[in-house]
Amino acid sequence: MNFENILIAIDNGIGQITINRPAKLNALNKATIQELHDAFESLENNSEVRVIIITGEGEKAFVAGADISEFASFSIEEGAQLAAQGQELLFDFVEKLKTPVIAAVNGFALGGGLELAMACHFRVASDNAKMGLPETSLGVIPGYGGTQRLPQLVGKGRAMEMIMTAGMIDAETAKWYGLVNHVVPQNELLEFTKGIAAKIMRNSPNAIGKAIKAINANYKHDVDGYDVEIRNFGKCFGTEDFKEGTTAFLEKRKASFTGK
Repeated sequence: MNFENILIAIDNGIGQITINRPAKLNALNKATIQELHDAFESLENNSEVRVIIITGEGEKAFVAGADISEFASFSIEEGAQLAAQGQELLFDFVEKLKTPVIAAVNGFALGGGLELAMACHFRVASDNAKMGLPETSLGVIPGYGGTQRLPQLVGKGRAMEMIMTAGMIDAETAKWYGLVNHVVPQNELLEFTKGIAAKIMRNSPNAIGKAIKAINANYKHDVDGYDVEIRNFGKCFGTEDFKEGTTAFLEKRKASFTGK
């Protein structure tokens, strides 16, 4: 697939998406959101890809926000449609992927950039990362899931403060808050993240996909997460991965999973 705003690479089971608009600090516009959707969909459907890493080109920014010039003159209806389409096309789409998605956050992750990172299954940050939701300083609120996912990750009080002040936090504070799992030197970010991906790839892709679904269910108000867990636990018993995993354990050898 040919893209104007992103780069894709696949290496040893890891699919890497790089947002490639460094002159705009990798800001999200409509075209980039569509390309990201297409890229994630393509990697999700590629049986060779076991983990997806998303990052931003350069050292300055993961994604420094949305392209404000695209929506500065929108009406109420257009604004609501912008948020609804973006959430469906990219942010909710990423969260629901069965392939694990890790955000490698380098530099600024602001507004839609932080919302994209939060939609990923977890986050690793470089030591120069700065994160925040500055939307209230523009007279608007986060519209790509920020008011929902940030409290889930850092707690209601901290999310309220971050959104109301429109301020930024550094990488170590983000780790302390639980917003990111790890903080590493900028020049080690991708290799460290790929190391985590390698650990993930030792395990059953089928089971990981079902675990993602069960964990996400806990955060849906109209869904019984325990019931989702029970049903997906049961489904694992009908997979080749389960047979391989249990057999390998009993035979004291390393399992070789196929994702079936």
